[in-house]
Amino acid sequence: MNYESSRGQFFGICAADAIKTGIAPDGGLFCPEHIPLMSEEGFQALEELTYQERAGHILAGYLSDFDPLEIKHCIEGAYNSKNFDDSRIAPLIQMGEKTYIQELWHGPTCAFKDMALQILPYLMTASMKKTGESSEIVILVATSGDTGKAALEGFSNVDGTRIIVFYPDQGVSEVQKLQMVTQEGRNVYAAGVKGNFDDAQSGVKNIFSSQDYNRTLVQQGMKLSSANSINWGRLLPQIVYYISAYIDLRIEGAVQAGDRINLVVPTGNFGNILAAYYAGRMGVPIGKLICAANSNNVLTDFIRSGIYDRNRSFERTISPSMDILISSNLERLLFEITGHDASRVAGWMEELKNSGRYEVGPEVYQEVQKYFWSDCCSDEETIEAIRHTWQERHYLIDTHTAVAVNVYEKYLEATGDDTVAIIVSTASPFKFGNSVARAVLPPGMVAGRNEFELLYLLEEHTGVKMPEAIKGLEHRTIRHKTICRVEDMQQTVSDFLGIS
Repeated sequence: MNYESSRGQFFGICAADAIKTGIAPDGGLFCPEHIPLMSEEGFQALEELTYQERAGHILAGYLSDFDPLEIKHCIEGAYNSKNFDDSRIAPLIQMGEKTYIQELWHGPTCAFKDMALQILPYLMTASMKKTGESSEIVILVATSGDTGKAALEGFSNVDGTRIIVFYPDQGVSEVQKLQMVTQEGRNVYAAGVKGNFDDAQSGVKNIFSSQDYNRTLVQQGMKLSSANSINWGRLLPQIVYYISAYIDLRIEGAVQAGDRINLVVPTGNFGNILAAYYAGRMGVPIGKLICAANSNNVLTDFIRSGIYDRNRSFERTISPSMDILISSNLERLLFEITGHDASRVAGWMEELKNSGRYEVGPEVYQEVQKYFWSDCCSDEETIEAIRHTWQERHYLIDTHTAVAVNVYEKYLEATGDDTVAIIVSTASPFKFGNSVARAVLPPGMVAGRNEFELLYLLEEHTGVKMPEAIKGLEHRTIRHKTICRVEDMQQTVSDFLGIS
């Protein structure tokens, strides 16, 4: 299995090089040259295995230059009782006769990003060894909230690496911000950006694409890589939990071999739902991938029209990890759907860069609609989804999962399709406790309370245990105080690295 850039200038790249490099030098994203197909016998075999063992089988199809013991070492280092508070790793919770929630937030930072960012440091260090890399790897991350903490946690004190995270200073929850700025580790750095996530993401991409700056880093014995889902090593582990969820449904008898399932994914940068698409291409019988957006509904408009247009107002919402207008991983989907037509993909990305929009045309648009359905959700609808899920199911959800719940209800109303569905839950409700508390607590109890006071009230009132990773967060020492302008991000990297 080799990898190629979605923009066509790099191909025949082994997995270790793709993971180590992160983003392709031509600005494209590395994609597998083919997608391994699982047989029915293969699915049956997974039914007898643990999550970790399933991961080993699935990852092996994409990591052909890794031997089984190397893959096993990566998996055992990531998915264990020290890192995850549920032995099932990504448990399924039944919510209705044909509706399930998959909880992806049992890792150390209480968000789904842990599913990939606990294993990526192992994949990265193994890739460095396999390729004989002697340079220090500098990992640059733009985050809308959850990736930052998960990446800082995963790479903290990992030899041969340094990690720098940029987050929108006013665009994350208080819990998300404190998780990042209190992070310990000799090799970790975090900086707020005066702007939104798209500004931070564009700034990071500009640093990656600066040949002069990359040459300067090489002279200092350093190379850039990424822990965002633009890195194939970040996206690949996310495929595992969709396949594992399908196997769990088979074991429960909720579906039989060949029965289709629908997947509902709260979506911003398109990585999580893209992993579900790859799972479907591998053989999981998926009916629809339901893309749930908040008020920044650029993906909903694209799926409905075939026109991607980021020329719109940026909305700050109570589901901030989805406050994104430039969804990077959509590029990989277009590459796959066009049969790896890199020239067309590169053309669309150039249009996006120059004019902020592109149109894929009817042939590609119709192919997108075969797989995807989408709608969006306002903040008011998000609060109501949290409230009624608690009242009707006595189950507490965060603001991003609530977007998925609301959009799934719209899907049912629009289509009548009651195929067994899995709603992906991407964060603990306590990561966004302010909004969740206002949805489920009496108004008189909420008034005048700060976010952390509300967290403890939420735990007391609902009886739902607050994760240990969040409890006491407000008392931890703030270690990272840098705030910078977008145009100063490269200089901020240099300052962190001690480069004049």
